[in-house]
Amino acid sequence: MHAGRAYKFAEFIFWTRRSLYALTAFNIVLVVLYQVVGLKWLAIPWGVAFMLGTAVALMAGFKSTQTYNRTWEAQQVWASIAGTSRVWGTMSRDLLTVDNDSRRLVYRHLAWLTALRYQMRDSKAWETLKKEPNAEYLEKYGVPEKSSALEAEIAKYVSLEERGRILMVASKATQVISLQSEALRTMFGSGVIPANVFFELQKLLKEFQDLQAKSERIKNYPYPRQYAIINSIFVRILCVLLPLGIISELERLNQFVDGVMAGHMVWLAVPLSVLISWMYAALDQVGESSANPFEGGANDVPISQICASIEIDLRQLLGENGMPIDAGPTSPIVM
Repeated sequence: MHAGRAYKFAEFIFWTRRSLYALTAFNIVLVVLYQVVGLKWLAIPWGVAFMLGTAVALMAGFKSTQTYNRTWEAQQVWASIAGTSRVWGTMSRDLLTVDNDSRRLVYRHLAWLTALRYQMRDSKAWETLKKEPNAEYLEKYGVPEKSSALEAEIAKYVSLEERGRILMVASKATQVISLQSEALRTMFGSGVIPANVFFELQKLLKEFQDLQAKSERIKNYPYPRQYAIINSIFVRILCVLLPLGIISELERLNQFVDGVMAGHMVWLAVPLSVLISWMYAALDQVGESSANPFEGGANDVPISQICASIEIDLRQLLGENGMPIDAGPTSPIVM
């Protein structure tokens, strides 16, 4: 997530420059074919390009809205995880009489957060992080889950036996919830916690499972591929036909223009059509990069930062000394 005021215009141009290069080269070729080679039949009525542009604008707006909604839902889910985690820490501290039991519940919860964030960073076939513009921008920041192993992170919070049980299954976050439930059942059975405390903590575990399922749904089910591909196809068709429509309009101006541009007005089709086509192509690129809010891109929900903040709060609730104060993001791109 970008935590600064905004992306710089130069950054955005650099990120989308490949589209600009391709559009500029294509438009120059079209104008040369029309003006120099004499293929006058290439021009099409402006009304055709206008109608297509209107349709593409509606589809691009729909895609942008839907992909933003995915990111917004992911933000809400992880905000709920953060709030409920603090409730878990407070209840674990205040409702259990043995400090070591409280610490184990809190640390096991930190293991759940760790397993879940690593699960969210797994690569999927439809994600765009490996595309050239995004992979290139990735050099400006780092993804914590890509630089350290899950095994090493989990080892900070649970015993060797529990770590083995977590790592041997596919859904590691679900396994941690299961271990947490087993621990509560054992404490209830031995009389360490009364029935009301047991049921309250089990309710929180159910809520964590529900939040995990919501996060997994966003991660594992992409923005519908049929809408994604049709929008990209229509943008490309518009980028092809738009300069041909602009050429036909500019050709009419030749009879009213004197001087150096007399008879050469169609060359203005290059900057005009590149500008308009780039706007549509850039909007499609932004929408595609916003559709997967956990892939590790610059526009992701900052789940690593959220988990780090939760850990500081929970460990301070336990009275642990020497915990750093969360000073907020130190880089414009926060993971």
